[in-house]
Amino acid sequence: MERVSDKQKILIVDDSEMNRSILADMLGDEYEILEAENGSEGVAMLQTRGSEISLVLLDIVMPGLDGFGVLNMMNKNGWIEDIPVIMISAESGSSHVERAFDLGVTDFISRPFDALIVHRRVVNTILLYAKQKKLVSLVAEQIYEKERRSNLMIDILSHIVEFRNGESGMHVRHVHILTETLLTELMRRTDKYRLTPADISVISTASALHDIGKIAIPEEILNKPGRFTDEEFAIMKKHSMYGADMLEALPFYQDEPLVKAAYEICRWHHERWDGRGYPDGLKEDEIPISAQMVALADVYDALTSERVYKPAYPHEKAIGMILNGECGTFNPLVMECLRDCADLIRDELAADSAVRQNQREMQSVARELHKHEELTASERTLELLEHERMKYSFFAAMTEEVQFEYTVQPPMVTLTAWGAEKLGLEEITMDPLHDEKSLARLGQANWRGLADALHATTPGKPVVTYDCMLNFDSGPRWTRIVARATWSSDEPPRYTGAIGKVIDIHDSRVMLDNLERMATHDAMTGLLNHATAKKRIQERLAERPDGRFVLVIVDLDHFKQANDTYGHLFGDEVLIHLAGRLRQSIRGGDIVARVGGDEFLVFLECRLETEPAIQRLFTALEGRYKDFPIAISVGAATTMDVGTDYDELFQAADRALYAVKRGGRGHYRFYDDSMENTLSVISPIDGGNPAED
Repeated sequence: MERVSDKQKILIVDDSEMNRSILADMLGDEYEILEAENGSEGVAMLQTRGSEISLVLLDIVMPGLDGFGVLNMMNKNGWIEDIPVIMISAESGSSHVERAFDLGVTDFISRPFDALIVHRRVVNTILLYAKQKKLVSLVAEQIYEKERRSNLMIDILSHIVEFRNGESGMHVRHVHILTETLLTELMRRTDKYRLTPADISVISTASALHDIGKIAIPEEILNKPGRFTDEEFAIMKKHSMYGADMLEALPFYQDEPLVKAAYEICRWHHERWDGRGYPDGLKEDEIPISAQMVALADVYDALTSERVYKPAYPHEKAIGMILNGECGTFNPLVMECLRDCADLIRDELAADSAVRQNQREMQSVARELHKHEELTASERTLELLEHERMKYSFFAAMTEEVQFEYTVQPPMVTLTAWGAEKLGLEEITMDPLHDEKSLARLGQANWRGLADALHATTPGKPVVTYDCMLNFDSGPRWTRIVARATWSSDEPPRYTGAIGKVIDIHDSRVMLDNLERMATHDAMTGLLNHATAKKRIQERLAERPDGRFVLVIVDLDHFKQANDTYGHLFGDEVLIHLAGRLRQSIRGGDIVARVGGDEFLVFLECRLETEPAIQRLFTALEGRYKDFPIAISVGAATTMDVGTDYDELFQAADRALYAVKRGGRGHYRFYDDSMENTLSVISPIDGGNPAED
């Protein structure tokens, strides 16, 4: 079994094999050397093994993608933040060096190489970046741990209050989420209150202490199931001052923003915009915005939660009650935030979980890290933290989609629990290409098509979108499979499987199919329209220029009489009847269309004699519809006589039809040279001349 090297990896990107060999000899005893003979290979290796690489030694002058191109790619993908680059080149001009440093190069080594200088600069650069990464990691870990412990202590304290109060253990978390959401919308809407993301974080965290004063309220009043007496309500209202007094009595931390925000919230979260709140009767913006937002959050959660004295109201009713002024008056600007955030609030509370709590902590860590400007890699760390947050959000939002993972060795498909239930399959299926249930759901052809598409990906372009029908218990439905192929870090990379999801697109696909059918078919008869038929015939003629084809134009005789005698609705029924007879008279590969008015087009392939085919068609179409006799005239033209140009073929059949009409109607004729100078009855563009009838 091959042992994985524990040495740090250095990637040498140089088109000169000799240069790569010299550098490898100098450094190979201490480091594992990876080599790329051009810029494109270097970028590919960074794409697949970037997290393993400790340093890049990069030549600038190379054919194809040169060193500057590699540096541009490293900047574009953010690799330059984590992987130091030492430039190697005989080009020592100041413009080259200055441009390289502008693109993020850490150091410069000129040729010919001096072993001592190369070794020292490589070691120093790797150590410097290693210490920087360790420092950033340590700071992030410490900040995260501080954030987590702070939230934990506040949660414990607030839940003690709730336990004594008999309220839901989710009340504090809900108020936190609501406060943060409303403040974020307020900051987006106006700069009146000069809130920063850090302010929002502090206020949202402090909101957990809004009812801490209830600790001092007698339990028989706190948990009374009925309406308070005036005396009991007067005691209950004191909880806001009790909480403020507790915080004011703290012997330390009085200057901390969190304590100041908590004091404002505890004391004034029952004040109201019109001055009718308590304990101080503040009005309008005399009330700190922190207390205003927590007041609104507290009222909303009280309405939507079950209490000993009331049932829970639905989200929509609670929003309506607040906006209609049934719960006291609030800042009009804050009410606008509530109205515009109503759907977001519902979704955030519905999705609240430990994952969402983790996301909020990650965001706080990111904000804290952003303050440490002396850490040059902090921006990259911030991006990574944001990426993790997005990933959590992505998977949380997908909880009701069929998600899967496929591995090549062993051949296995793993489904999420919801996805397995939706498809009626096991969560783990071994050898899915030979599993009867899996094949019944997706089908052998779709399995193969998806597998081929995934195998055709590359590490640089690993995403596949594949539309197909899935067989659910309720019936077949159109779905879209979005999958990302996974590749090994070997050289060359090996395809190892895929991860992805299945999206139901049935309704939109059916709607698009219907729109396409409306654009390509005649609305009355359901046959192809002339433009679509022409396109398909031209494609057939291009595919098989030596084929024996016949283009036929069918005209319904005396159609004007049907309209005049029985009415236009009856005339429409006659056309629909004839269209149905045409469908029944042709083979699967033939093309039939309504040209316009009462004229139809048929395109046939006749491998033997052409006339018997036209005779059969003519005979099949004649007859009666109710009391109306169906009589037709037919003009035909063959590719053997006219050629494969569509317009010429159509005009020839048109002339043959005119010859039939001039000769008394009710029969068919093939085009011949004697018809060359006859006038056309119908145009291949306009489609018909009902006046002839």
